[in-house]
Amino acid sequence: MCIRDRPNEVQEIERPDVLIIEGINTLQLPSSEQIYVSDFTDFSIYVDARAKLIEEWYLERFKALLKLAKDDPDNYYHSYTKVPLDAAVESAKNIWYSVDLPNLEDYILPTRSRADMIIHKGEQHIIDQVMLRKS
Repeated sequence: MCIRDRPNEVQEIERPDVLIIEGINTLQLPSSEQIYVSDFTDFSIYVDARAKLIEEWYLERFKALLKLAKDDPDNYYHSYTKVPLDAAVESAKNIWYSVDLPNLEDYILPTRSRADMIIHKGEQHIIDQVMLRKS
């Protein structure tokens, strides 16, 4: 089960063999907190890729989401389907360069060194390198 599918539901998890916590903020060290999510994990994995590839994947996903949103006026992406594809993609690029890329560079990439394992992905999401921190 994915918690984001049920945002108002509380689920207590007691002593699982494996618990995966996915998110871009799990390795961050917020300056206003003394306890961090990473304090409660035994092992952390950072999935890495070149920023240019991430941008390509973002735009591919954006175009795929446009196709799904075409006939669904309640879909967040529906408004982008009302303009020419080139204009919609240009909007997505603007979001990438003004929001997503700065977030990647300023907040996400600096956490890479805190991970126990870094999995690097190359073209077509193929894992091309795995780095394991010595304990």
